[in-house]
Amino acid sequence: MSDLSQPPLTLLPTDGEGFAWPAPDLAGYPTPAASPAPPACAVEGLNGHALEGRLTLFDPQRTLVQLQVANSRTPLSLRFDQFRRLRLRQPLLALPASDGAPDPTAERPLLDFRIQLHGARLWEGRTQGHRELPWGLFLFEPLDDKGTLRRWFVPRSAYESAEVGARIGEALVALNAATPGQVEEALNEQQALRSRKLGEMLVVDQIITADELTAAIERQARMPMVRIGEALIALGYINENQLQQALVQQRSDRSVPLGELLVRKGLVSRADLQTALARKMGYPLVDVAQFPVDMDAVARLPHAVAARVPALPLVVRTGRLVVAMEDPSNRAAIDEIEFAAQCKLVPVLVRSGVLAEAITRVYQKMGASAHALRGLADAGPDHESVDASKLLASMEQGEGRHEDDEDASIEQSDNSLVRLINSMILEAHNQGVSDIHIECPAGREKVRIRFRKDGQLRPYLELPHTYRSALIARLKIMCDLDISERRKPQDGKINFAKFVQGVRLELRVATIPTLGNLEDAVLRLLTSNKPIPLDSLGLSPANLARFKTAIQRPYGMLLCVGPTGSGKTTTLHSAMSHINTPERKIWTAEDPIEITQAGLRQVQVNPRIDWTFARALRAFLRADPDVIMVGEIRDKETAQVSVEASLTGHLVLSTLHTNSAPETVTRLIDMGMDPFNFADALLGVLAQRLVRRLCTHCRVAREASAEDETELLGDYMFAMNGVDQAPTGDDVLAGWRQRFGSNGRLTLYKPVGCEKCDKTGYRGRAGIHELMTVSRSLRHLIQTGGRADDLLRHGLADGMRTLRQDGIEKVLAGMTTIEEVRANS
Repeated sequence: MSDLSQPPLTLLPTDGEGFAWPAPDLAGYPTPAASPAPPACAVEGLNGHALEGRLTLFDPQRTLVQLQVANSRTPLSLRFDQFRRLRLRQPLLALPASDGAPDPTAERPLLDFRIQLHGARLWEGRTQGHRELPWGLFLFEPLDDKGTLRRWFVPRSAYESAEVGARIGEALVALNAATPGQVEEALNEQQALRSRKLGEMLVVDQIITADELTAAIERQARMPMVRIGEALIALGYINENQLQQALVQQRSDRSVPLGELLVRKGLVSRADLQTALARKMGYPLVDVAQFPVDMDAVARLPHAVAARVPALPLVVRTGRLVVAMEDPSNRAAIDEIEFAAQCKLVPVLVRSGVLAEAITRVYQKMGASAHALRGLADAGPDHESVDASKLLASMEQGEGRHEDDEDASIEQSDNSLVRLINSMILEAHNQGVSDIHIECPAGREKVRIRFRKDGQLRPYLELPHTYRSALIARLKIMCDLDISERRKPQDGKINFAKFVQGVRLELRVATIPTLGNLEDAVLRLLTSNKPIPLDSLGLSPANLARFKTAIQRPYGMLLCVGPTGSGKTTTLHSAMSHINTPERKIWTAEDPIEITQAGLRQVQVNPRIDWTFARALRAFLRADPDVIMVGEIRDKETAQVSVEASLTGHLVLSTLHTNSAPETVTRLIDMGMDPFNFADALLGVLAQRLVRRLCTHCRVAREASAEDETELLGDYMFAMNGVDQAPTGDDVLAGWRQRFGSNGRLTLYKPVGCEKCDKTGYRGRAGIHELMTVSRSLRHLIQTGGRADDLLRHGLADGMRTLRQDGIEKVLAGMTTIEEVRANS
């Protein structure tokens, strides 16, 4: 077995150039002496790649080597924990034997060695003696039968265990001191004992239930406080002198915890550190592979923070978040988690090397995609670890100031603030959020940040009031707005790829002045880079067929209407994608350009330089278009030019903020459109809304009762009053049972809530539609000034279905609930 009793060798340079490299303790080899010149060597990195050069410094006290690489002016410095093995290229030759004398290298036989390197790699071979010192292991690999040796050095931080020579069990059997059966029995008992050492296998006593965890936390709370250095000394892993040296080094760099510093210096392994944390400091050890993680706890900590620290939330107990960490004594990491989660923390211990996989698995279960999680991991240098201890210190400093002096506490260029904003945007992107609301109340109230997901606002984070000015200023800088202007609203756009590499995301930013010379901000995430296929929009078969017919017409006007955020632009881009062929020239005027398509000529309007929708339309008419898309009809001029364009042989697509299809017609006529030209130009109007879609993982089905059918039928038939040739209620009910029923009965679904849908019962959104196409009778009614009610009745007689009616059919199809439909129609 390895011998640590030998005195350490002096390996520092003796004359500024050479080294006293160790040699086997055999008479057949020269005594270690300084090399006259830096020896050639090869260093194997942690990734397995080798680097060759000359060894100019070997300093075990600082755990440092320096390598002079070819074509490099200055030596390359490497800490011991930055490489796996070092090999001297010049072999060590045995001294020549005297005539008739026995071979001096044969006085000690070759020894087998087994080195368990980190990363589950086993290195096996033979060595002619060895030296194991606190900072690493020296081996001498035989190259031939003449005693020529290859010299190796393996840093202590690079391997988990090392065995040199015959195993003790084999030696006992060879000496007839024990039988193979007795050795096997002893090995089994030893393995059982080893498995109970928390710093080694850490299996038997791992906590796998919430009750066990609560009891272990209570036991730890009653234990006397022990510092990590004292625990390591008590276990014999380090001595007092080594601890004091590490403490002196730590004073110059407080960012590295003491335990991590000792690991980097090679004085202890990570297994040793975890043994001290568990056995002497009492931290409960949790098996994260089997522990039933509470998703409410996971939801409190953004994945960006969990993956960066790393840490995994487990449960919430008495208002405190219990979090599994590899080093629960890391105060800076605890501060960062407490800041992000906005609650106090109870850290517990987890085995080294298993946390990253567990974090990915748990957050994927909560709803984040694997691609999104990889995007966070590869987010680039701007998304490195936040120094939360400094962040909290600045927060506390700001709390004690007068509110007129609040801007002095946090600056918009503060590195922690920059990373906080990047983390917030990434988290919103990964959760499928459509808008981020940042609200800055007056006084000393906290800044409130909320996410809009599936149309609903949800709390995300609260920050101290000292952040409000710097937070808004940083967002203005990101989208090139005037940070000194607080009196009027501003609009801008963030290209997030400039700030976090590898994340293709754009955000539309609007700032609005509020009470107390403050500002709120709303960020809209523009993540739809490609159009949705027209068949995937959720249009009913009848509406889809009529809509496709309308967009295939060579000229005319087709309008898509609804409130902000109802998917109008998405629908128009799907329509253009359907007709985007080499035979057509399509121009678009948008503000902003949210979706890009190959083959379209897309233009961003800019009212500040008088580049308006109307001006863009007139420019398009001189550019030989087939199809023109106008982002929005906002005024009379744009409406008139759109009608003129559609009457001169062009298909015009646009949007409008109105509530229903019939109301759109009367609104445009009220804006001053000529009824005759407008009626001739109009092909159809598609009104739409977005409703929350039921989560298919947890929705619960029930058979519709007679009362349910009567209620739905009454709601459906309400709009049919006064419609010529309207279907009867019995006909409608029979049609429902045929299309949606099973054995003549209808099925309704209700939301429940699960991990997939964040306990809401809804996941994603679905569209409900109202498509009014213009027939001859409807065109005549428009020309004669018909009211919206008259247009509705004519449309229903021609086969149109209202938003409410389309929504009821999607309720029967199991897509949503009647409450969602009624709330949006």
